[in-house]
Amino acid sequence: MQTLEDRKHAARAAFEGLADRIIATFESLEAEASPALYPGSAARFERTPWRRPLKEGADQGGGVMGMMRGRLFEKVGVHVSTVYGALPADFAAQVRGADKDPNFWASGISLIAHMRNPHIPAVHLNSRMIVTSQSWFGGGSDLNPTLDAARRDDHPDTRDFHARLKTACDIFDKDWHPKYRKWADEYFSLPHRGEKRGVGGIFYDHHNSGDWDADFAFAKAAGEAFLDVYPQLVRRNWDTPWDAAERAQQAKWRGRYVEFNLLYDRGTMFGLKTGGNVESILSSLPPVAEWP
Repeated sequence: MQTLEDRKHAARAAFEGLADRIIATFESLEAEASPALYPGSAARFERTPWRRPLKEGADQGGGVMGMMRGRLFEKVGVHVSTVYGALPADFAAQVRGADKDPNFWASGISLIAHMRNPHIPAVHLNSRMIVTSQSWFGGGSDLNPTLDAARRDDHPDTRDFHARLKTACDIFDKDWHPKYRKWADEYFSLPHRGEKRGVGGIFYDHHNSGDWDADFAFAKAAGEAFLDVYPQLVRRNWDTPWDAAERAQQAKWRGRYVEFNLLYDRGTMFGLKTGGNVESILSSLPPVAEWP
């Protein structure tokens, strides 16, 4: 019979394994992109380990920040972390199962890719397991086109992205995709502007059906769906040239991404409140953005 420690070990290994495979895939795309549109040498990921500060001599975990700034991937971060300890009192009250006992354990992967070519949509992925006095999975992925013409539900990139996520969800429960797609539409939004951040995807939190094996399999399937579909979107669009006006549109929508991550993103808040690595937490911010 699996213990909680067995489950933690399995989840951590799955997140770290997914990160390794995504990094290998992204490095291959970076190397294969046409030199005519993407001059220069192909970049590779730089992986930087980090640790949370010791508290009263006790280890509190850490992670590895993976960053690549390249010719195709203008800025991409693929990070993994496993952290534990006690949540700050003011934050523990906001975390399920931590109001009476602030001790927690969390492991996950976080990814954001900002592409040089405005025709290739930016993308975000997050998957995590959290344990307090309760345990659950959370995460999701969403597509963030940076051209006005691509920010619509009938665009091929949007349709294919959602279709692949739906396939992953439907294996487990046909109600999950409409539920988690709706949650993504509500979550990945900018209420102060009355706008969506992108064209959505799926978002789920406190996912605990009572069957840990099934929930873990779902978290893995969502990650596999991302790894399958996003490289297809990159290849579909990477030979399309762009101009200064399209780069300006890209910078505008990147600005919206900044606003969301600094004002509303739960992962940003959780990372900062739990003493995570600031550089990896804020690496989600794009390299160039504008506020017209």
